[in-house]
Formats: sequence, C-alpha cells, structure tokens
Amino acid sequence: MNAGAVQPDLQATRVAKHYGAFRAVDDLSFSVARGSFFSILGPSGCGKTTLLRMIAGFLEPDSGDILIGGKPMHGVPPNRRPVNMVFQHLALFPMMNVGDNVGYGLARRGVAKDAIKRRVGEMLERVSLTGAQTKRVDQLSGGQKQRVAIARSLVLEPTLLLLDEPLGALDLKLREHMKIELKQLQAAFGTTFVYITHDQSEALVLSDHVAVMNAGRFEQVGTPQSLYYEPQTPFVAGFVGANNRVVGRAGEVNADVVNVTSDAGLVLPARAIGSVKSGDAVAAFVRPEVVRLARQPSALADAGLPVWSAQVESLLFDGANSAVLLRESRSNTEFRIALPQTGEFADLTVGETVAFGFDPQRAVCFAAPATATEHVFS
Repeated sequence: MNAGAVQPDLQATRVAKHYGAFRAVDDLSFSVARGSFFSILGPSGCGKTTLLRMIAGFLEPDSGDILIGGKPMHGVPPNRRPVNMVFQHLALFPMMNVGDNVGYGLARRGVAKDAIKRRVGEMLERVSLTGAQTKRVDQLSGGQKQRVAIARSLVLEPTLLLLDEPLGALDLKLREHMKIELKQLQAAFGTTFVYITHDQSEALVLSDHVAVMNAGRFEQVGTPQSLYYEPQTPFVAGFVGANNRVVGRAGEVNADVVNVTSDAGLVLPARAIGSVKSGDAVAAFVRPEVVRLARQPSALADAGLPVWSAQVESLLFDGANSAVLLRESRSNTEFRIALPQTGEFADLTVGETVAFGFDPQRAVCFAAPATATEHVFS
C-alpha cells in the first residue's frame, strides 16, 4: 500500500469455502474502501450469504484471509469482531421497548445506564425516531423497525455494518422508500456498509461499488454505472438491468462492431467486448431503452441507424416504465422496447406495424457457447 493511503475497512485474499465438491466461495480477493457502500449482487445459491457469514465470523474459511480494519480475523469469534449485522427479519426483541432494543448491545458491554440513555437518544434522533424510546416494537411500522435495527447496530460504532437482504420482507412501496433512507443513513454516518441482495435495483441505487457474484466468484466489480453500461461478461450483461438477448454466430467483424446472425436469420450489429472472431458462437445484448421506435422507417434511417420492421404483439403499461413487445417481421424474434415518455406512442395498438433501430455501439456482444434458445428477454 502506498504511503498515506487509507487502509480499506475490509480485505479478503483468496478466500474459499467448499462443501464437498461444491465451491460456495471460490478463491475470492477484494477490498472495500473505508466509508463506502459496497453491495454483493447475485442470484440465489451464488455464495453471497456464505461470504457474508465468513466476514461476520459465523463460518471459518477453508483457506484465505479476511482483514477488518487492517486486522486479521482468523480465529476471531463473531462477538469479538468490529462488525454488526442486520438481517432480513431484523431479530428485534419483542419484549423490549425501542430504547432497550437499541441499547441492548451497550448494556451487554457494561456501559453505564446514563451513557446508554444518552447514546440511544442521540441514535434515535439520527434515524428520525426522536422520542420513540418507550414505544413497543409492535407499535412500529415496517420502515420504523428497519431503522431501529440499524440504530441498534450503529450505536455500537462497528467498522463494518453487514446487511443481509434487509429489505426483502417489505412491500414494494416501502422497499423503494427504504432504499433512499438507507443510502442517506450510510452517507450521514460514514460507516462502511456491506450489503447483499439478489435485487439489482437495490444494488444499483444504493452502492458506491457492486460485485456481481456467480457460482462462488465475482464476475465483475465496479460502479453501478460501469456494470450497467460496460458489462464485461455475458452473465453481468444479462443479470444487471433488463436486456434483449440474441444468440447466434458472428458474421462480419468491422473494427469493434460484429454482425450477429441468429438461427432464425435475424442480423443485428453490436459492439464486441473482448475477442470476437467471425464464426464464433456469440450472445448479443440490447437494452430496451437504447432502442428507438418509429412509425416511419425513414425517421430512423435518416438518423443513420439500422432499421427493422416489426409488429406490436403486446403493450405493457407501467407509467414511466411502460414498454412494448414486438415481433421482428422476418425472423419472428421478440424484442422488448421501452416507450418514450413523450406520449408519442400513447395510441399504439396491438397488430400495428412499426420500425425500430438502435446505435450498434449501444449494444454489446460476447463470444459465448451457442445455446438452443435463440432469444431470451433477461
């Protein structure tokens, strides 16, 4: 480390955990900067909970090292680590009031009662629950319970706060609200948050950096923007954000643009990521929002875009997230396209013929094993 560089709050070096032949966590190395919000995003069974439990000390790695605050954690039990954890089901004590829940860890450490009272009051004020000390847990809303659980952890001033899918049990509207609150709380406290989730929206909205995990390894680590706009593997392209995926063979390769031909005969250009040669099995990804829709093909051709004709198969109204499902006329390939918010296509009807096109630089293509499925909307 360079002189004067800030010590990361979390470092993992070649950490692994195996269950027989199954590699739950496979030779992982990464670090998390002090005061940052770091998320581990991946599908169920990818190893993210196993990794979090090793950081917390509930599991011991089979190999590798974990350092927290620059100190090795080998053999250090969970209660001796500068870490606290917030679970999906929160684990608040129903027989205790809010103040006693928040002050529980301080009491276990032998902190004086007057100091506990003062620190609990200050903490509740910082999570916008001023004066809630005497309330019962069952008097709180779902969002208030979340804030109590976070306050109970942060009052102990941990180096790391580990959050295991803490919003999973909330309804959609409250989950959206709590994403904003969590981001604001982390920024206000400056504590390092390590957050695991299978929900890409949570990871993208909340995080400074995200690790996309698959089969025990990190496929890519980067800012939400870099993962979304510059995926480096087919898994990341398909898992982060919505995508139209077309598999086929690489045809002509012109500079960094590859013409992808599917088995059904659809030909579309996309920007190559990594090495792609003519004849390779490939997977191309086109995000719904990069595709332009038009009633007249000339409107797209005049803008220098490749143009396809399609029929409207279904209209998916969801306010600002409205989309249309199209069938490309020649290949019968399905595309999902985000509708612009101008109202220009508010009168679009099922069965109508339209044109669509996109800038090939806004689509990405990877060399990949061919699959039997020609097109999948991810």
